[in-house]
Amino acid sequence: MGFLRIRTTVDERPGRLASLAAALAARGGNILGLSVQSDADGTVDEFVADIPANPESVREALEAAGGRRVQVVEATAHELTDEPTRALLLASRLRATPWRLPELLGELLRADDARWIYGDAVSDLPDPTQLVVPVAPRRAVRLRRSQLPFTLTEAARAASFARLAQPPAEQSSAERAVKLPDGVEVCVRPLTSIYREAIRDLHDRCSPETRRFRYFTSMPALPPRMFDRLCDRSRGHSLVAGHDGQVVAMAHLMFTPDPGIAEMAILVEDRWQGRGLGSVLARMLVGAARDLGYAEVRATMLSDNARMRRLLVSLGATLVYTDDPGVVEGRLPVGVLSSA
Repeated sequence: MGFLRIRTTVDERPGRLASLAAALAARGGNILGLSVQSDADGTVDEFVADIPANPESVREALEAAGGRRVQVVEATAHELTDEPTRALLLASRLRATPWRLPELLGELLRADDARWIYGDAVSDLPDPTQLVVPVAPRRAVRLRRSQLPFTLTEAARAASFARLAQPPAEQSSAERAVKLPDGVEVCVRPLTSIYREAIRDLHDRCSPETRRFRYFTSMPALPPRMFDRLCDRSRGHSLVAGHDGQVVAMAHLMFTPDPGIAEMAILVEDRWQGRGLGSVLARMLVGAARDLGYAEVRATMLSDNARMRRLLVSLGATLVYTDDPGVVEGRLPVGVLSSA
C-alpha cells in the first residue's frame, strides 16, 4: 500500500505500545515515525509507517491489539521530515511574514483549510475536525481537517505557534503584584524553601475542611518531604501569594508522567476565599502550563468541593466523574483556551 499515517487512542499501561508495534509488524509494517499526544479521551499514539497492507486491515489489527478509535490515512514521503525541524522552519517563515499565519498554521498541522475568522472564538472542540486558534480579541484562525481529528496536543502547538505572530509580551519578574476585585493587593512569588515556616503557619490558620479539600484528608501540617517536592522545579511550578507579611495561599502545577498533562492544586486560607485569589492563581498556573508546552491541565477534587468546581467551570474546564463517586476530575485544555 505504501506510507500510512495511523492514529489510535490507547490505555496507558505497560506493554500497550509494544502490542501495537507487533500488530503493525505482523502486517509487514515498518514504523518510520512515532509521536505520543494528549487528547480529551486519553493518550493518542501516532505512527507513520511503510506498510503493504490496506488501511482497513491495519485498523482491524490495531483494534485487536487494544487500540481505540483507530484512524488510518494515506501519507507521503514528504511527511517523514523531522517534525521539530519542520516546526522551526515554519516558525522562521512566520517571523518574516506574520500575515501568513493561517497558511503556515495549516501547514504545521497539515490542515485541509485555514482562514481568518472574526467574532467570538470557540473555547472548546465541539467538532474535532475543526480547531479555532485565538490570536487577538475577536480574531482567530479556523483550521479544518476532515480525515484526522485535532488533538489537544495539536491545539497547544497551534496556540504556541500563533504567539510568534503577536507583539512580544512584557517580561514578567519572579514577583508579581496582583489587585483583587475588592481592591486588596497581594504579591505572588515562586515557592522556595525560605517559606517553610510561612507555609506551616498557613496550614495552622486553614480550617480542617479547607485542608481536606486540598489534600483529601485534614492534614494538620505539610510533611517536610512533600514541601521539598513542591519546591523542586524539576517536578513542577509552585506559587505563594502573600499579604501583610503572611502567606495566604499557595498553588501548584505538578508535572505528571502522562504525555502533555500537568495537574493543578490550590490552597487558599479561609478568610481569603471567595475574593478571586484562587482564580488569579489558577490562571497563572494555566499560563505557566502553556509556556512549558503542556496540552492539558487537570485538577482532581472531592465532589463536595463546590468552590473549586465553580472555579474550574469558570475557566472552561470539563468535569468528569472518576471510578470513585466521591472524586471529580476537571480537565482544562491549554491550547484551545489560550488567547492574546
